[in-house]
Order: sequence, then structure tokens, then C-alpha cells
Amino acid sequence: MIRSLIQILLPVLFSLISCSGERAPIDRFAIVSRHDIHNSVIDSLSSLSVGNGEFAFTVDVTGLQSFPEFYEKGIPLGTMSEWGWHTGLNPENYTLSDVYRSYDVHGRQVDYVYQFRPADGARKAGATEWLRANPHKFNLGMIGLQLMRKDGTLAGIGDVKDNMQSLYLSTGTIESRYSIDGTPVSVLTVCQPDQDVVSARIESRMISEGRLKLSISFPAAVGRWSGYDYNSPEKHVTRMVRTNPEATLFERIQDNDKYYVEVLHKNCIMKESARHHYYLEPASADSVIEFSCRFSEVPYDSGPDAFDVVHEASRKGWEAFWLSGGTVDFSECTDPRAFELERRVVLSQYLTRIQCSGSLPPAETGLTYNSWFGKFHLEMHWWHAAHFALWNREEILEKQMKYYSDIIGNARQTARHQGYKGVRWPKMTDPEGRESPSNVGTYLIWQQPHPIFFAELLYENAENKNKILEKYREIVFETADFMASYAWFDSENDRYVLGPVLIPAQESLNKETTINPVFETVYWYWGLKTAVEWKKRLRETPDPLWVDIVKKISKLPVQDGLYLCSEDTKDSYQNPRYMSDHPIVSGISGVLPGTKLVDNKILGNSLDTIMKKWNWQTTWGWDFPMLAMSAAAIGRQEQAIDFLMMDAPKNRYLVNGHNYQDARLALYLPGNGGLLAAVAKMCVQDQFPHNGKWNIRWENLNNYVK
Repeated sequence: MIRSLIQILLPVLFSLISCSGERAPIDRFAIVSRHDIHNSVIDSLSSLSVGNGEFAFTVDVTGLQSFPEFYEKGIPLGTMSEWGWHTGLNPENYTLSDVYRSYDVHGRQVDYVYQFRPADGARKAGATEWLRANPHKFNLGMIGLQLMRKDGTLAGIGDVKDNMQSLYLSTGTIESRYSIDGTPVSVLTVCQPDQDVVSARIESRMISEGRLKLSISFPAAVGRWSGYDYNSPEKHVTRMVRTNPEATLFERIQDNDKYYVEVLHKNCIMKESARHHYYLEPASADSVIEFSCRFSEVPYDSGPDAFDVVHEASRKGWEAFWLSGGTVDFSECTDPRAFELERRVVLSQYLTRIQCSGSLPPAETGLTYNSWFGKFHLEMHWWHAAHFALWNREEILEKQMKYYSDIIGNARQTARHQGYKGVRWPKMTDPEGRESPSNVGTYLIWQQPHPIFFAELLYENAENKNKILEKYREIVFETADFMASYAWFDSENDRYVLGPVLIPAQESLNKETTINPVFETVYWYWGLKTAVEWKKRLRETPDPLWVDIVKKISKLPVQDGLYLCSEDTKDSYQNPRYMSDHPIVSGISGVLPGTKLVDNKILGNSLDTIMKKWNWQTTWGWDFPMLAMSAAAIGRQEQAIDFLMMDAPKNRYLVNGHNYQDARLALYLPGNGGLLAAVAKMCVQDQFPHNGKWNIRWENLNNYVK
């Protein structure tokens, strides 16, 4: 209760304390409202979503999911939840032991979970395919409109005219207005903050004319990127458990998974039109349909709330969200890029709230559609979650930290099987924390220190620091145990070495030759140094091995005044292979706190070379905020903005705020999260340019780790 009151009062207090002279407090809703979305273009990349972090519902131009085929190659329509996972049957009893590939690692054999191909044998290939695809998130159902022309034929998306669609960020409401054959249609769409409920109000004369019906359809869950399949009706079951003019309850079954869908639809009749397809028809000549649809793992004792209740709950929930946490006001900036940066910041807050703030680490496409089967990548968790703590919403990061506690047993088992101590966190994983076969992912190590970073970030900004120390000590210390046992002692040179076998964050490097990649080396140093500090804070004796590694970790590889990608890549800035993918060299300061391992002059030279020579077609959305944080950390504020707002293919932000990458990844939430982390850090550490063009006001942002 006290913390909630503080969250409400802090924006006012900060504005009074930090604003000079008689300046008025920051008008948070003015910032938010000037970036409400108003779109009149029908584009498959312009779909909008409502959600609550655990559940999201993505709509097309009609305000519901009426034309999914049109959006399939853009940002697809879907209904997804944190609990909505399906596991296919496993008659062959595939296990991880079927996909082990052994490597010689400094004189001993270490098994990795590998992605085998058909040429490697039927069982290995079959196990690879099943283990990568299961479990997978799936589309819980499609709710759209059947729209008819005046001549009685079915309307298509080309018949939607006079369209204007708006997303009002302060209330979380999508308003969709359009006409079919000259007849107006108006739809309001909202999501309940504390239940997986989507609710809408449809108003049109087409309803009383019998030309508009609500359509509900249920696809099969499938282990592929789309997450749904309409061509296999025999694979799943839809049962209408009960129905009357007020409500309908469906039971959905596929293999060993079951869930429920309850629709509140006063004065309407639910009719089956085909297998897994239903229509909702008004029982009387009315021009309004209101419905609320709740998706759940188990049936509720009572039905979902009516539209008016959900609409009001959405308004209150979003009002509380925008009034809590941090805010940044760019309205007094004169740099022409400032308004667009503010738009990206505001829309990224909305998108990460509805897509990334649940109880599990999010997938890179959140709850919109499946990427990598809906599994999440723990090396990306930094980009998804660190910003929540920086924007004074650390309760979201803490909620997701529970995941590491939940899977610590599996992570410990992985470490022991490979002959290491502590816990080895997975890369591409699921709610159970099981690793997925890969020829890249299982060899990555840069996700390992993330939990230490998160714990330290929470400690840095905690009121009760001892509570944080006790809560996360096991995670921090067992993570450090693995990191220490993973490092190899080179007795000849009296130093500790990382690799091989490993693939660094710059995935274009060779796993069997990579030695001491610079980012991982600095992260190992910082992570173990921080674990040592945690021991001291708890008045315990630090592990001597941790202390020794901090003292003797390898120096960063340098050639011609530039940081190399790794010790073995002497041609880092000549070989095109090494000037592609993530320019992770930049992350050694900025993303990571400054350390004695890093020379700012060498890093600056490296940033200049990256700017001139990098293949920007191959970068990813989070690379640009990473580069910005790096430049800002060494006093190059102008260069930081140039990186942050670079005109590059994967630094594009769509009308809906999504960070577009390519046709496969039409949205990429690590880019949005990285942007928020960079802006918060640059505000708190006064790292925006001091050229008179960046007159930024901010309040209630948290400190970065030191």
C-alpha cells in the first residue's frame, strides 16, 4: 500500500524537485496522447493489439480478426497467452539424450544439445524436430466479423472504405471506423487488465439488416511460426458445453491439453456453421452487439464482465500505468529527430507492457505471433526486461526473476551433465526451462551473467537491499559457480580463458575456434566481481576461485588500436564475416558498466570503425541502442544519437510502434526494450547532447548498475 502511494506521488514530487524555476510538472497524458495512433491506411504491417502482459489480442482494420489471410505475411492476427502452450504427442519418446553431440573441451568430453539434420540419421533428425517444436505457443482462437455487401455476397478487405483506426494509449482502447457499401461500422476493442478477456462493442445498421455477424473460429495448435492451423480439423476438438442467449462456454481439447473459452453475448444466439466455426447472431433487430470473451485454462464459476465493465477497467489500468514509473518529455527539444524518438519511446512502453510484462520471459515476437515456436531466448531477456527496472517498474522484472528460481533444477542438471558446477541457464527454452536443439543457441554463454545483472539492478534501486540479497543469493552464487568452472585456466600464461567451444553474441564467429570474445570476457569479469561483492555484503567469504578469475581474466584482444571480436579473429575489421551480425564489441561499456578492462580510447576507435565499415543489413534492432549506450558511456553524446536514430533497415519503427526487421520478423520486441533501456540510462547519466537541441525533461527513472 505504501509503495503504491509512493508510485502515485513520485511523479509529482520529482517534477517539483528536478524542474528548475517555476516550470510546471510534466504532463504525462499530454506526452502519451500526442502519440495516439490514427491510421487510415490498410496495411498488413499496421495491425494493433490490446493486452495485459499475460494475454494479447491483435486486430485488423475492422477492430477484430476478420481478415487474417491478408495479414499473414505482415504482422499476423492472433490471440495468445502466457499459459497457452501445446505439446504434441511423443510416440517415439524423444529425449535430449537423442540429440547430444560431444566435443573435446580442454581434454574432456562435453555434450551439447545439437540440431541434427536428416543426413545425420532418422532418429536424431526426428528428435531434433520434435524437441525444437515442443512445447509451442498457439493461437487460442479468432474472433472476427462476417461482413456482407448489400447484394448478399461476402465482403472482402477491399470492400472496407472510409476507414480510420485509432489506438488511444491512455485507455488502451482501439477504435475502428469504416463503411461497407456506404453503411458505417464502429468497433471499440479493449482488454481486461487482470483477466484474459477481450471485449468489444460493434455498432452498425448492418447488424439489424442481417449483414454483420460475429465469427468465432478455433484452429489447431501447430509447431510452427504461425502457431495455428485451419487445415487439420481432425486434430482437435471443440465442444459447446453450454449456450443460451446470454452466454456460451466452449471446451477446447488437443492431445493432452485443454482450455476454455467463455463468451458473454447478451441477447444473441451462438450457432455452429462448420466444424470449429461459429457465428453469433442477434436475437432481435438491434444495431449493437457487445461481447466479452474470456480464455482460461480452467472454467470460472462466473462469466466474464460486460463490455462497459471491461472498458472502464482498461481505462483505470492504463491511467495507473502511465502515472506510475518514469516518463521522458522531448517536447522542448529542437533536434528534428526528437519527436520521432519520443514516439518510439511512448509506443515501446505500450508494446512492452502488453507483450513483455508477464510471468515468463517473452518471445521475441511477444504474444502477437510465434517466432521460434513461441519459445523465449534467455540471452534476449536483458533486452526485454532490464528497462522495466530502469523505468521504475521493477516489480515486472521481479515477477520474471521467479522463472529462474523455477527452472534452477533443470539448469543445475545441465551444468552437472556437462561437468560444470552451479547452474547453466538455457538459451531457447520454454516454461520448464528445457534446452532446445540448435547449432548456435546451446553454445552461447552471454545469457549466463544476466541473472546477476538483474539482481544487481534490483539491489541498486531497492529500498530494502538486504531483502534483495537474501532473495536472489542462490541465483547469483550458483550462476557464479558455473561461470567460474566454465573459465579455463591457462597455466602457461597465468590467465583464465573463455572457449572454445562457444559461440559469442556475435554469432558469425566459429564455435570451435573462438577464444575470449570481448563482450563475454568483460561480462564474466563484471559478473564474478559482482558475485564477490554480494558475498561481502552478506558478510560471507568470497569463493577464492571467483576472486582469482577476477584478478587473472584474460586481457581484451587489441590490434591496430581496435578491439577485436575475439582473440582468434585477427582480421575482425577486414573479413566481411566479422563485420556482420551484432557489433557486440560496443557492448563492453554502456550495456555493461565501465570496468578497468576497457580503454575508452580504444573503444572509441572501434565505434568509429564500426560506423564506417559495418554491414548494417545484418544488424538487429537492439544493436542500435547498444551502440548508443556505448558511445554515450565514453562521452560521445552526438554519436550516441546518430547510432540510436540511424537510418538502417532494422532500425525501422512502424506506425504501430513495432521494430520491423524483415518479412520473417515483422516485429522485434528486443529493439523496443533496448530503446527504452538506452533512453533511461542516457537520461539518468546526463548523456544526451549538450548542444542546446536536446532539452529533455524526465522524472522517476531508476539508476543503472554501477
